[in-house]
Amino acid sequence: GIENKTAAIGIRVRRGVAFHGVALNVNPELFYYQGIVPCGIREYGVTSLQQLKITASKTKVDLALKKHFDLVFN
Repeated sequence: GIENKTAAIGIRVRRGVAFHGVALNVNPELFYYQGIVPCGIREYGVTSLQQLKITASKTKVDLALKKHFDLVFN
């Protein structure tokens, strides 16, 4: 099988201030990812939950992320 990224976590520190974010590809237009190298790893591309045949609305994904984030980091 082929491994591709469905999510990313980003952290940046600028002038002593931390910026962070989380992204999960639910159903994006994957065409726009063709011009980037995700996380600098050329061996892997980008995919989405939809492309993996996982049907979930963005609302359900948000609720699941919040629930599990709290379980892990609370």
